Amino acid sequence: MTSPTDTTTAAPARTLTLQCQFCGTWNRIDAARAADRPKCGKCAKPMLLDRPYKLTEESFARTIAEAQVPVMVDFYADWCAPCKVMAPFVDEIAAAYQGRLLVAKVDTEAAQATTLQFNLRGIPTTIVFKDGKEVVRQTGAVRRPQLEEMVKRAL
Repeated sequence: MTSPTDTTTAAPARTLTLQCQFCGTWNRIDAARAADRPKCGKCAKPMLLDRPYKLTEESFARTIAEAQVPVMVDFYADWCAPCKVMAPFVDEIAAAYQGRLLVAKVDTEAAQATTLQFNLRGIPTTIVFKDGKEVVRQTGAVRRPQLEEMVKRAL
């Protein structure tokens, strides 16, 4: 039995603000409901968060700044062999931490200003952000256990 002074309330929703990759509309998503396959409010296409979410030069800053869950960003290039080796591990992290972490990818060839902003010296580079700030960075390909260690520092 609870006493009248108990103020048990549900934790506030932790949200993500993501740009639809089909129509460009910004959507606010309850991170805890990511597994429910949320749809864009405008075009109704799915916003799949069980895999890395592609960020662009235009969507990067807002997505990172407004995320209420940590964000792990894989900076890669299509031609990079180590990036291709690491990609399956990034995919696994996205599926395993869905709803608690946003896993994103940034193509360094297409987002050169963002690449310069974060002073990237090599790819792949993985950066984990929390509350809009960089928490941990790893340059070079790593396997899932190392990626999980990075994530744990932000959770």
